[in-house]
Amino acid sequence: MSARPKVLAIVLAGGEGKRLMPLTADRAKPAVPFAGIYRLIDFALSNVVNSGYLQVVVLTQYKSHSLDRHVTQTWRMSTMLGNYVAPVPAQQRVGKHWYLGSGDAIYQSLNLIKDEKPDIVVVVGADHVYRMDFSQMVDQHVASGAGCTVAAIRQPIGLADQFGVIDVVPDDPRRIREFLEKPTDPTGLPDSPHEVLASMGNYVFDAEALVEAVTRDSTTDGSKHDMGGDIVPAFVRRDQAAVYDYQDNVVPGATERDKGYWRDVGTLGSYYAAHMDVVSPLPIFNLYNFDWPIYTSYGPQPPAKVVAAGGRESHVDEAVLSPGVVVSGGHVNRSVLSPAVHVGQGASVDGSVLMNGVTVGAGAVVRNAILDKNVVVPPGAEIGVDAEADRARGFLVEDGLTVLGKDQVFPG
Repeated sequence: MSARPKVLAIVLAGGEGKRLMPLTADRAKPAVPFAGIYRLIDFALSNVVNSGYLQVVVLTQYKSHSLDRHVTQTWRMSTMLGNYVAPVPAQQRVGKHWYLGSGDAIYQSLNLIKDEKPDIVVVVGADHVYRMDFSQMVDQHVASGAGCTVAAIRQPIGLADQFGVIDVVPDDPRRIREFLEKPTDPTGLPDSPHEVLASMGNYVFDAEALVEAVTRDSTTDGSKHDMGGDIVPAFVRRDQAAVYDYQDNVVPGATERDKGYWRDVGTLGSYYAAHMDVVSPLPIFNLYNFDWPIYTSYGPQPPAKVVAAGGRESHVDEAVLSPGVVVSGGHVNRSVLSPAVHVGQGASVDGSVLMNGVTVGAGAVVRNAILDKNVVVPPGAEIGVDAEADRARGFLVEDGLTVLGKDQVFPG
């Protein structure tokens, strides 16, 4: 391998995201909007390209139209040096079935690796919020001589039963001794007994080793063909697996406050909580780090506008206002307003996430709610005020949140 290995990045973006329903009723999980102007996949793709890896394939499957459209329209790379971000749908190349798991997604897409002929393959998930320089992980991987390296984040040992946990070799804490699925009695880390290493779903492989591993797994009886559940444990059994500690990652422009930030926003509660962090006066995750930008595109929207209307002044505090937002004599507090949201005269939006094109009519109240694209709240209506009334209207009420899906109609 040369001093500068050739790297192909593969983004696994086929997630169904059942726990985020109804936000995933009409889109794949990686296409779910976040923080007004972004899609979840923008964080993974921004990390990859900021790391210097400009040959990227995005494996899609579930309800992928809006995801494919976003990747195709937004992530346009210069082709002069062969750079690209290419969405690749499931193609049934090895049989009449769709992806059986994340490992099978790689196996069914081996033509991409064979065509590109990389030395290293970086495999990342597409639905977490974080910043990471993958080139540092690749450097450690090459130096280790391992066939596989797993990125891991430190978590309190009391939360171990919620994660896939990496048990390290005591005398060599960068080598994986065992991969444990949601253990109830794990061993703490040698340098921090009250913590464990939880897999982040990001991996680095020697290309030849990855091809061999997924090919062997494709004919293994009882395999679920999953990266974390089957492929990585196979490397562990052959003593070819290393771990990369996320706390060692240094991202340009990061602060002590947001260093090591990583959030799985796979439930409505965690998705909402991450948004409430974004709108707080001093959020943990800094969206304004221009040294490691999160790239996206939100179309030809005009600037946000806050005006008085009908003798009522607008009041906006602890809010993210995206381009195209208009607040006309309304009150917005602790909320994220996505592009082209309109809040009418005397309306109140508090503790809520409003996606593209939502309209809140005059005098309406929206509280502790997530409203997907194009929802229209009629003048004087209330959402999130009375849970039983919301349920009676057919709205989802969960964990103190009221959630309306894309284009969901407010009943008359």
